[in-house]
Amino acid sequence: MLRELFFIAIIVFAGTGGELCATRAMKQVGEVTRFTPRHILRAMIHAFRVGWMWFGLFLMAVSFFALLTLLSWENVSFVVPVTALSYAAGALGGKLFLGETVSPRRWAGVSLVCVGVMMVWVEQGNPAWLHAARWLVLALAIGPFGYYILAITSALRFFRNRPPVPNDFAPPVSILKPIRGLDREAYENYSSFCVQDYPEFEILFCVPDENDPVIPILERVIRDHPKCRARLLIGAEQLGTSNKVNKMVRMVREAKYDILVISDSDIRVGPGYLRAVAAPFRDPQVGAVTCLYRGLTDGSFVSELEALGNTSDFDAGVLSAWALGGVDFTLGATMACTRKHLAEIGGFEAMVDHFTDDYELGHRIAALGHRVELTTYPVFTVFPKQTLGECFAHQVRWNLTMRHAQPWGHFGLIFTHGLPWALLAAAIAPSAWISAAYLAGYVVFRGTMAWTVGVWGVRDPLLRRKMWMVPIRDAFAFVVWLTSFFKRRVIWRGSYYYIRDNRLVPADPPPARAITMPL
Repeated sequence: MLRELFFIAIIVFAGTGGELCATRAMKQVGEVTRFTPRHILRAMIHAFRVGWMWFGLFLMAVSFFALLTLLSWENVSFVVPVTALSYAAGALGGKLFLGETVSPRRWAGVSLVCVGVMMVWVEQGNPAWLHAARWLVLALAIGPFGYYILAITSALRFFRNRPPVPNDFAPPVSILKPIRGLDREAYENYSSFCVQDYPEFEILFCVPDENDPVIPILERVIRDHPKCRARLLIGAEQLGTSNKVNKMVRMVREAKYDILVISDSDIRVGPGYLRAVAAPFRDPQVGAVTCLYRGLTDGSFVSELEALGNTSDFDAGVLSAWALGGVDFTLGATMACTRKHLAEIGGFEAMVDHFTDDYELGHRIAALGHRVELTTYPVFTVFPKQTLGECFAHQVRWNLTMRHAQPWGHFGLIFTHGLPWALLAAAIAPSAWISAAYLAGYVVFRGTMAWTVGVWGVRDPLLRRKMWMVPIRDAFAFVVWLTSFFKRRVIWRGSYYYIRDNRLVPADPPPARAITMPL
């Protein structure tokens, strides 16, 4: 097969190289706009005066004679499909040699062609390098099992000794709630912050304008909890593209206390939340505090599919990061810090154009040498009633957040997706017992991780009831992860943006198929 491989390489690279040279020659000639014999002949004469055209023809001739030679040895049903690798060579050459823009969707199509070529090649023969490739895939497929074991041991370490929340440390706290629009069960969510078992705190709600539909709900919350010092702020100075961060800038300026606790509008907490979040600040080395979260749904399959990802998957990743060296980020479920540490990183004013303000807050504080503490106290995210398409778009948005915040870390998530690796390993394994071992390993280790992190650790009642949905969630999450590599633009509350250097950049015209990003 080495002889065939050599001639396939000549066909692909010489043929593609010839086409690239001919293209370069025609770019110098200019666009052909008239197709009369006279104008076509004139264009040809001009083209053959360009050296690139002659070199391109030479390469294409070499490719053609190599093709004839290969056809004398092999069937056309093998030769034509495998030489389709020229599609990949053409896309790469067009980008590098001609400076063309190759979209992610086009790269995806080229990748599918390459997979088809591999299938044809495998069917034709089984050389030694294919044996090596098989065992390499089987070795890589063990990777997710290692990740599952890491997440299990991390959860055991983190939750085994849950420290008691001290009663002798309760500094005044300002709770900041940036809000836009009406979330499901909004009244219950906001009320949960008003009934904290905490001696002194205030709540600042901030909405973008006086027409926001959530205002009547907030007025009712304030009216029904007269003992809670809560204020409603309307509007914020437009300092950057992130409406949420603009609101946080205003709230920080108007807050009374030194400790600031910020959370997303769809979060619901228990009465002991503030004590748990404030307690780590007793240590002066702590610069920020964040927490894990679980889901509350309306009982629909789609909402449960998304909510299960929090405790069976996302929380496991956070705990693994904690075990490997500590958390250097905060999560939207809770972003707590002090005025001093916030000022050291330039305040929220330094993040008004950022796509990942929650990640940036903790990351910048940790970069100054302060510790980001992960508390064992979990909160609830109240998921909206949504369609499968809306759920998919929301999950892609989260994956985009991770891809732009930690590009290599996001790519490394490939080794956390155990289901596709187990299925691939089972399909190519040399024996039935090896196939069964990979599938059984996925079921055992994945199930143990979900139970240890979600049911025992975070105490998620939904996951306890719906463990059977974990493989479905894994398949959904893998498709979402793949999709996140091919999305570059988003829609945020009716406005269109590119994401560049983790910043929101206005985009026009709007993309045909973009992702809706709830605040």
